[in-house]
Amino acid sequence: MSARVLILGSSSRYRRELLTRLGLSFTAVAPEVDESPRTNETPAAMALRLALAKAQAVAAAHPDALIVASDQVADLDGNPLGKPGDHGNAVRQLRAMRGRRVVFHTALCLFDAAGNRRQLENVPTAVSFRDLSDAQIERYLERERPYDCAGSAKIESLGIALVERIESGDPTALIGLPLVALVTMLAREGVSII
Repeated sequence: MSARVLILGSSSRYRRELLTRLGLSFTAVAPEVDESPRTNETPAAMALRLALAKAQAVAAAHPDALIVASDQVADLDGNPLGKPGDHGNAVRQLRAMRGRRVVFHTALCLFDAAGNRRQLENVPTAVSFRDLSDAQIERYLERERPYDCAGSAKIESLGIALVERIESGDPTALIGLPLVALVTMLAREGVSII
């Protein structure tokens, strides 16, 4: 990579771990963004808005950086499901999703702060959940505690047992940072991975 500073606009350890796979030097900066949904906003639109807002929030303090930001919103029949935050919300989310198909919208933004250029893309992943019993949901939550994962499904770990099928063009999107799309975006900015 050139001398450009690369910043991951996220406090997510999952996104840090994913970006590390590309072998690039970067720093992580937690963006201060209100993640509340807006009235009549679709889950896909919400994810895109938040990914861009996170990148722009980081750019305000780092005007010469190349910023990677992402956001994920689960879509259950047009209703957004974010991070549950606690056990009760996680139970409600998993009960609502059992036996159902849920689309996880993972929005990615690569923002060139110096040139005020942005690349923005939504990478959807369709997940068909198993028809889990209440007892299975409780056992999963007791073992995994996925309260910081959209839809309470920590797919890179025990959450894989929750699903019957995953449909995606990018397996890293469901974890929270679509690396296939990011490699393409970085190449457009002159950053070669290999």
